[in-house]
Amino acid sequence: MNALALAYIGDAVYELAIREHVLSQGNYRQQVLHNRSVAYVSARAQANIVKNLEPELSEDELAVVKRGRNTKGHAAPKNTDVVQYRYSTGFEALIGHLYLNKDQERLQEIINFAISYVEGEARDE
Repeated sequence: MNALALAYIGDAVYELAIREHVLSQGNYRQQVLHNRSVAYVSARAQANIVKNLEPELSEDELAVVKRGRNTKGHAAPKNTDVVQYRYSTGFEALIGHLYLNKDQERLQEIINFAISYVEGEARDE
């Protein structure tokens, strides 16, 4: 499957996992839930996550990230730069790859890493 298709499904899988995580922290108004989710799913956050995750990735996983990162067809949104957007696409491709290959244990490890990383960054600010 091409990397953009992996990123497409990976985006949905990761978004759902983050929404579940944010909801588990308490019942908040929709705007608060959205704002909390953005901290995890923004291109900037995903780019930072995958950069810090790279040493922990297998060769196959790293290849998927690189394929996603280097895929043509990137049109970065207004609120991020192309480099961050490419890295975030690589992260989403990895999530999609793990999901479609039904590697639930590894998928959960990566999502847990992402959550811990973002929450650690928030504490450091």
